Amino acid sequence: MFRRYGVYHLPPEGAAWARFATRWLGWDIDAGAPADPLPRPPAEDIVETPRRYGLHATLKPPFHLAEGQTPEALAAATAALAGRLAPVQLEGLGLARIGRFLALRPLGDESELNALAASCVRDLDAFRAPPSEAELARRRARRLSEAQEAHLARWGYPHVMELFRFHITLSGALEPDTLAETEDRLSQDLTPLLPKPYMLDEIALVGEMDDGRFRMIARYPLTGA
Repeated sequence: MFRRYGVYHLPPEGAAWARFATRWLGWDIDAGAPADPLPRPPAEDIVETPRRYGLHATLKPPFHLAEGQTPEALAAATAALAGRLAPVQLEGLGLARIGRFLALRPLGDESELNALAASCVRDLDAFRAPPSEAELARRRARRLSEAQEAHLARWGYPHVMELFRFHITLSGALEPDTLAETEDRLSQDLTPLLPKPYMLDEIALVGEMDDGRFRMIARYPLTGA
């Protein structure tokens, strides 16, 4: 049913900030369907790129399933991993620029969060098929550093382990004027809704559908000590 799989953190469905941000992007990853539009939706070119992924933070980047593995085994392993991982409490979430993108980033110490993401990358890696030559070429076209190249070769993605940065993407790459205008609007409409503190207490298995959009397969509570 799915072309690729990934492990994400999906914000709580009932939170006001998550409902706004889901409608902002226009794709409900939990329902696997378009979200109800905002009364004043953003321009298409602002959210077209992140829309297909839905409102999420990547923990283990999307991958093709390895030969001999099954979706059922991946789901069972993800559930077992969640049972070993403890929830992570952050000081909160804040709106931030990442280059030309806008995203939500953690406030305060991120060490426990980074360790959680590393566990997702490492402990589920037996389910990941090696990247194709075309995918490797596409990644390397961005002039990877030595560390990024090493992670691409080992983990199939350059921005993992010590290079990981937790973020919930809210825009594509924007021109300076559009970036400033969009940041102003999100500062007014979204920032007052953001949680402080913020508890990350679930991980989710997600799948990429044939149209390139992602949907939630299952959420798993973090119940480890």
